[in-house]
Amino acid sequence: MGALHADIEYVQMLQQCCLVKQGVAPISDVNDNAPVFNQSSYTMYVRENSAAAVFVGAVSAADADVGLNGKVSYSLAAEQGAERPWCSCLSVDSEKGHVFVLRPLDYEHLRQTEVTVSASDAGSPPLRANVTVRLVVLDENDNAPLVLYPAQESSPGSSELVPVWAEAGYLVSKVVAVDADSGQNSWLSFQLLRASEPGLFSVGLQSGEVRLRRPVTERDSVKQKLVVLVRDNGKPPLSATAALSALLLKDFSEVRLPHSSPASEDQGGSLTTYLIIALVFVSLLFLVSSAVLVARKVCGRQELKAGPVLYAADTLQSGLADAAAAGTLPRAYCYEISLTTGSGNSEFKFLKPIVPSLPPQHCAVGQGPDEEQDFPGVPVSSEDMAPNTAGALSAGQFNALSFD
Repeated sequence: MGALHADIEYVQMLQQCCLVKQGVAPISDVNDNAPVFNQSSYTMYVRENSAAAVFVGAVSAADADVGLNGKVSYSLAAEQGAERPWCSCLSVDSEKGHVFVLRPLDYEHLRQTEVTVSASDAGSPPLRANVTVRLVVLDENDNAPLVLYPAQESSPGSSELVPVWAEAGYLVSKVVAVDADSGQNSWLSFQLLRASEPGLFSVGLQSGEVRLRRPVTERDSVKQKLVVLVRDNGKPPLSATAALSALLLKDFSEVRLPHSSPASEDQGGSLTTYLIIALVFVSLLFLVSSAVLVARKVCGRQELKAGPVLYAADTLQSGLADAAAAGTLPRAYCYEISLTTGSGNSEFKFLKPIVPSLPPQHCAVGQGPDEEQDFPGVPVSSEDMAPNTAGALSAGQFNALSFD
């Protein structure tokens, strides 16, 4: 670029000398030409984890003007826009247009980026032009394979169950792994690294499937341990190992559950304690409720056994007076009510009035003052009664009645 500017300036100087010799006054240059890049866009490549300030390429622009009007300088555009944010990882040499990467880049976080480079002349006012520079990050094999299954933890993992009657080709398990790199660096291959019975199992080179190579025999131990090597296709290749175990069983009912972890044991113990406390509380509540109900029932029976239930005289008298006034009590009789706790022992008796002051017309026919008959449970018919035209008793007569 600098040689091109020197040649242009040399040609312009020769033209001016020729014009001077010919007696023609030289024409002063006006800054009417903007810089022009030799490419519409640039694509540059940088390897992942490269050293800081590594050179990745250069941009070039020419200006048809002469002198300061044709001197070009380069810089990164300050405003990249919303779709093209500012990138602090690139730098451009202002005189030569060289592009540098200022810091190492990680392919897994940044795969490519774009910046705008501006070329401006030294005229007044200066003219400028922009060009897009796309930086592509090349992947390096810096990530080892990651085994997803079987889980590689400190605690013993689960064992694969294999029946002893399984034939050759039986699928025991499958090793699943991934690689964060891309391209050939992420291609994985599997191989059996170590096994208790090397001739019993085989591992698929690309699939990672663990299968039986031959049928199980009685000489094979019940518990088998295998180690599978997982390797990527990078240069140099990176690898990881996956350990798994298999149980050769005649019947799957022989399998014993693995010991629970301390956390699960603590949780189970706490749950059992809560259940016991709840059961004891419910039992005590039931016993207290039962005792209260039994005590109330016993107290009620004792009160009933203390004596017959008596009703107040004024209450019965008022009730009989109302009944007589309504015409429902044809004769004046004394009633004895005896209530006990047993319904079978209750008695209801019809008795004659025991008050001698009652007039004879209010007594039943066929009964003298010296005669008393009990009618236990037998109603009195109208034929045995003398007609009573009054049909009612006065309040004074009811007050003279006695109730036993």
